[in-house]
Amino acid sequence: MDRSPERARTFDACADEYAASRPSYPDRAVRWLVGETPVRVLELGAGPGQMTAVLTSLGHDVVALDSSAPMLSRLATRLEVPVVRALAERLPFPAGSFDVVVAAQSYHWFDSERTLPEIARVLRTGGRFGLVWNTRDESVPWVRRLTAIIDAEPDDLAALTDTLPMSGLFDLPESADFGFWQQLDLDALLALVSSRSSIATRAFREREQILDQVRALYESHASGHNGLRMRYATRCYRAVVHKDALNPSSVPGDELRIGLR
Repeated sequence: MDRSPERARTFDACADEYAASRPSYPDRAVRWLVGETPVRVLELGAGPGQMTAVLTSLGHDVVALDSSAPMLSRLATRLEVPVVRALAERLPFPAGSFDVVVAAQSYHWFDSERTLPEIARVLRTGGRFGLVWNTRDESVPWVRRLTAIIDAEPDDLAALTDTLPMSGLFDLPESADFGFWQQLDLDALLALVSSRSSIATRAFREREQILDQVRALYESHASGHNGLRMRYATRCYRAVVHKDALNPSSVPGDELRIGLR
């Protein structure tokens, strides 16, 4: 799958659709990732704030980071948290600044060879890196049909999480799964599809043809005013940083920053 910066920038144009349609994360999953005791958390690829909202509701001290100004602006209208525009590959924070770093639905967009040393640098001794993805339950027939329509390519989560121990910076990750349902009306389903980078990059006519198929799918499977229910598995991973990986280097000086407040 194309993970180029150009494709990643397609999210700039669909921040509202992304915020309105993307599912959140179960509280129990976030507690497993971060812990019960409030800590200082850096969230990478925060987008419009689905994970941020859960973290703050559980009492954590969160800094939300993303490379997209529209996404961060959308987040800032929802939540009172510090927001920083920067790259995960070059974090503008001193060494040992955070207890936990979290990447929700975003790690696959990063250059792991450059990002993991930065994460290890900003973590405190004993700190953890948590990764999480919401994955659709393909055992549901209409969901399988949706996947075929949007020609979705699943991420190889095993290969992605293998980069942590392979880097020599983190322990072998632990994993856990948590299930939940998302209620969708037609507008939410269309926004969910149109906010995907693989759809947003299509030519207008091709994109509209896909959305027409999604509309037909909804009309044939929706239960009246109740719409559709999408079942997700929230797949979580967490790994402790190696003590000898901690690096007291200084803060990078050429970060993209739009506001840390």
